[in-house]
Amino acid sequence: MKLIQVTDPHLRRRGELVCGLDPAANLEAAIADINRYHADADLVAITGDLSDDGSAASYRLLAETIGPLVPPSRLLLGNHDGRAAFSAVFPDAPAEDGFVQSATDVGNHRLLFLDTLDEGAVAGRLCEHRLAWLDNRLAEAPASALVFMHHPPFDIGMPPLDGVKLADPRAFADVLRRHGNVRHIFAGHVHRLCSGTWNGIAFSTGRGTNHQTAPLFGAKDFAVGFDTPAYNVILVDGPDIVVHAQEIGRA
Repeated sequence: MKLIQVTDPHLRRRGELVCGLDPAANLEAAIADINRYHADADLVAITGDLSDDGSAASYRLLAETIGPLVPPSRLLLGNHDGRAAFSAVFPDAPAEDGFVQSATDVGNHRLLFLDTLDEGAVAGRLCEHRLAWLDNRLAEAPASALVFMHHPPFDIGMPPLDGVKLADPRAFADVLRRHGNVRHIFAGHVHRLCSGTWNGIAFSTGRGTNHQTAPLFGAKDFAVGFDTPAYNVILVDGPDIVVHAQEIGRA
């Protein structure tokens, strides 16, 4: 199985810049790269902050931009997104219990797409309803489950980002521990490429297609960086998972 993770495109209206960059052009470059090299992917997950301002115009631009994407896709929400505006433009996006969350099985793996948006807050949240949904989906899952989410539940050693991760990660960890079948967590939000383990579960994050986070470890304030944009290529072969960061040139 081949999966692609794209994250944090931060679209506004066409022609509007974010951090001095054109997010639509950069996302278009990522889509073209995926179509060229990974058209055989089973699925592309775009893990949140689809929009920079939560506007209907930004979601219409998103629909236009990802229209040429060859593999099927799932769209997740991040703290910059607006659930109502997104759903108005993407009424057929998989959703359950009023949240943009869904599950699908590919082979012997269950893929879980979580909605961590807590509207009005930068940090994420999984309320009791969303945790109960996750609990039920994991109980039904095959031996292996892969989780995609915007807000990471783990610290990455950068205080400004660690302060706005998923709120109450212990409740999330308790659900995962109860089932013991989550093999990997794929998150966005931090605009960094990093990987490791959290409570014994492997994780990786994505750099983002527009702007990144400067590597200022121990700094008190967030700082924007301008590394080469990248998306993650995820290769799953039975029990083995390999994650490649594929860099793409800026538009």
